[in-house]
Amino acid sequence: MLIERVWTANELRNFHYLVACPDSGEALAVDPLDWRLCLDAAKARGWSITQILNTHEHQDHTGGNAGLVQATGAKVLAHAGAAATIGGVDRGLRAGDVIKVGRQELECLDTPGHTFSHICLFAHADRPALFSGDTLFNAGAGNCHSTRRPELLYETFATQLAKLPDTTRLYPGHEYLSNNLRFTLDREPGNTDAATLLKDIEELDAADIPVTTLGQEKRVNTFFRLQNPVIIARLRERFPELGETPDAKAVFVKLRELRNSW
Repeated sequence: MLIERVWTANELRNFHYLVACPDSGEALAVDPLDWRLCLDAAKARGWSITQILNTHEHQDHTGGNAGLVQATGAKVLAHAGAAATIGGVDRGLRAGDVIKVGRQELECLDTPGHTFSHICLFAHADRPALFSGDTLFNAGAGNCHSTRRPELLYETFATQLAKLPDTTRLYPGHEYLSNNLRFTLDREPGNTDAATLLKDIEELDAADIPVTTLGQEKRVNTFFRLQNPVIIARLRERFPELGETPDAKAVFVKLRELRNSW
């Protein structure tokens, strides 16, 4: 499986992705808002974009569909629950569905929280990969403004994402790594992994930000570190109602609330 990360350099800091089969040259475009960049990247690699995957219905992920369909004839795939909102969807997806790109296969995960109808794509491969849209970011978690249900995002993290292999490479919909690491260090000042990574990337252009793995995320992402005593103690300073031994869901929900205004 070949993966091309396309940096848009727009104010929303979008990442787009091309997932291609090395044998056939067929490619899947993930959330191609700037569809011309995706088309140019595919042409440069000798790939043909035959499918488009929208992780969810927000315009900054779907806005390039029409242009790319017109240019390539690609089929549009999205969560079945978001298809009517997006429009022009050729295949509605549900949990467990498989997307084939040539000989490559990607599994659809139903991952509510950021929106009610959100798809993450998991590539079962020698080097597994997760295309996480706005559910999981490098060192962070998606907001829940659309659903107002952060507990849904917690369930997605706890029952699905945390159980994927630690070697899974993470490909999110936006580049927020520096700011997310600063939030981790605000919550857990002694996190040396987060501090080292922040130092390593501070001088990098966004296009060169490294791809993290889920194993690394569990060391630097506050939203995976819900039983850390330092995080809990500092969170209780802001939310004393948590009590001394809050459960993981309560910690996640309060962290997400805090992150909204941080």
